[in-house]
Amino acid sequence: MSRIVRIHEYGDASVLKIEDVAVRAPAADEVQIAVKAIGINRAEVMFRNHAYLQEAEFPSRLGYEAAGIVGTVGAD
Repeated sequence: MSRIVRIHEYGDASVLKIEDVAVRAPAADEVQIAVKAIGINRAEVMFRNHAYLQEAEFPSRLGYEAAGIVGTVGAD
């Protein structure tokens, strides 16, 4: 299991939800990272506030900037 930040609707910071999701094994050319920190940047705040160029598809994940340790490596 992994913990992610997800939103199900537009709004202020109160719409940020931390949820547990199943993690699949990495496919070819992928790695699995044990994330130690994430960042929510300005574009993601705009996205959450419905002020970004793209529309959201809910539920939507946030926190694509991450730092961590590679734990598992897929084939290739």
